[in-house]
Amino acid sequence: METAIIKIGNSKGLRLSKTILEQYNIKDKVEIILEKGQIILKPINDPRKDWESAFREMNANNDDDLLLDDVFDDENFDEWN
Repeated sequence: METAIIKIGNSKGLRLSKTILEQYNIKDKVEIILEKGQIILKPINDPRKDWESAFREMNANNDDDLLLDDVFDDENFDEWN
């Protein structure tokens, strides 16, 4: 299949048909893989894949502490009433 490179603002891009987007389940993002003189577009189907196992591992290593306090010293709860 051949397709033209089109101007998009100051950049250039590819236009993919609705058929291709549906056939390969491409939603909002693709991974671009540069390999042996080829450009490969790979659909990103689950951006949060493996998060659960990563969080479990962080917890097991006691590495899941909050980086910020969930309540700040200067927080005014009266404005929420």
